[in-house]
Amino acid sequence: MADTVPATVFVLNGPNLNLLGLREPEIYGHDTLDDIAGMLEDRARELDLEIDLRQSNHEGHLIDWLHEAQAQQARAVLLNAGGFTHTSVALHDAIKSVKTPVIEVHLSNPHRRESFRHTSLIGQAAKGTIAGFGALSYLLALEAAARI
Repeated sequence: MADTVPATVFVLNGPNLNLLGLREPEIYGHDTLDDIAGMLEDRARELDLEIDLRQSNHEGHLIDWLHEAQAQQARAVLLNAGGFTHTSVALHDAIKSVKTPVIEVHLSNPHRRESFRHTSLIGQAAKGTIAGFGALSYLLALEAAARI
């Protein structure tokens, strides 16, 4: 029997997430994006998944990567769109245009923050949302991705 290739889960991170661990650690925690990548890779191996983690401060990159995830038949996309969560109709439309399930991820709980963060255009298009558990939010989303 031939070896199977593990399914890929894209983990897409939006603006300012390259500053995790430095930027407002009282809100976002002390884990860096590299720390989160390591946790995800360890758990992905146990779930027979591969992680393709990317970060960009540019909206168009995130849209292109959503399209790429579909073209590569990714198992799912974990998307922390950062500030684009509340503003990007283009990302909302991109999520709706792909068949790959998208799980919205947030380190903090947007509903416990400023009122402008209470509306998520991403969440309105995503399969589901996991928020408020720090770096654990990513691991919980990966568990969900493994089961959908």
